[in-house]
Amino acid sequence: MTSAPGYGAVSYWLETAGDLSPRPALDGSTRADVAILGAGYTGLWTAYELLRREPSLDIVILEKDIAGYGASGRNGGWCTSDSGASLSLLTRRFGRDSARRAQLAMYSAVDEVGRVAAAEGIDAAFRKGGKLSVARGAAQLPALREAHEEQLHAGFRDRCTVLDAAELSERVRIHGAVAALFSLDCAVIHPGRLVRGLADVVVRRGARLYERTPITQWEGGAHPVLRTTTGEVRASTIVLAAEAYLSQLPSLRRAVLPVYSLIVLTEPVDDDRWNAVGWEGHECISSMRLTVDYLSRTDDARIVVGGRGAPYRFGSTMDETLAHHAATHASLRQMLPAWFPSLGDVGFSHAWGGAVAIPRDFIPQIRHDRRSGVAMAYGYTGHGVAFAQLAGQTLAELILEEQSELTSLPFVGHVSRRWEPEPLRWVGVRAAQAGLARVDARQGRKRPPRRRSLAERLVNR
Repeated sequence: MTSAPGYGAVSYWLETAGDLSPRPALDGSTRADVAILGAGYTGLWTAYELLRREPSLDIVILEKDIAGYGASGRNGGWCTSDSGASLSLLTRRFGRDSARRAQLAMYSAVDEVGRVAAAEGIDAAFRKGGKLSVARGAAQLPALREAHEEQLHAGFRDRCTVLDAAELSERVRIHGAVAALFSLDCAVIHPGRLVRGLADVVVRRGARLYERTPITQWEGGAHPVLRTTTGEVRASTIVLAAEAYLSQLPSLRRAVLPVYSLIVLTEPVDDDRWNAVGWEGHECISSMRLTVDYLSRTDDARIVVGGRGAPYRFGSTMDETLAHHAATHASLRQMLPAWFPSLGDVGFSHAWGGAVAIPRDFIPQIRHDRRSGVAMAYGYTGHGVAFAQLAGQTLAELILEEQSELTSLPFVGHVSRRWEPEPLRWVGVRAAQAGLARVDARQGRKRPPRRRSLAERLVNR
């Protein structure tokens, strides 16, 4: 199969996703019932759910590069029931019942990703092995206990289990681990095959997907429109589904903060080494660090190691150099032998990164303004694989004026305050990044977080 030069180098997921040849760009102006900006998970799931409900709809999708070029083709391969906003935060803002309904919807979204992939013949390597949130040392135990209490308070006792060190080692043997919180509602996937497969499905169902078609302007109102350098698309409804890339549109520059999450990938691990660490359940694994770390096992016996660390760039600039931040990639490579000493000689084959969108209050949002004809969903803080599926279902129902449990979720209609203007934004975010790193360094010295620093209060609201 052929592939457009360069796109396979974006990530291992795209490199192994099959044909990446771009579809034709928009050439001239056109009309549609719904026009979607962005051919990532949010845009494609929205198109899929609209066409599933109303097959006669004329839907146009405009993508700056190729389907899956952004976070949908670069992420860590987790399909998790986390929404990006903690249950405690949702409870404080919207009440216990709304928080519970939101979490139940996320549980369903994980399963729906797997169900649709199987039904549509998408080889997404979906495997629901659950998630292990690991306390690596006693300093991380308070955070683990707090996460467990959060689940219990919300009424999800049956969804999570605390494992002691011996019980954890029966699943996976992690150096320095003293306990873990196990939850079933998480799966590993091949993100590239999922997003590229979704693109093929929606095109087969009748959507028009134009790739290598950058948007220059969008307008709502009596005649909603997406404008490009080669034409415009007018529609009854336009959907802004570009996640972190929304920050590059002037009118939405302060809606989200683009923060880069980076990944390294090992060479295939042989059977003897797997026997040394276990991990037969393919669980997704993370620790209780505030700066985020995560590991997963691929369907071809490799290990994904991911985390944050690339510094925020002034003015919310998105730059491919941040996807290859050498210091962060180096620290991620060092994580593997720290977690699994027996894998210390395993080599690494790939390194990449992508931007996640962080709203000011850490709560994702799904909106449709019928008066302006503008719909949007964004702010997933790195938890977009399952949430985008939920957003696609919900946007489809809002656009078609249907009402269900989804359209009454607390994410719907929520509007976060905007991020501060520069230079305050740069100063604040850089300070928070440095502060969280210091807290994690204290944990490494066996000192639990004190929860008194500004950085800690920001992420634990």
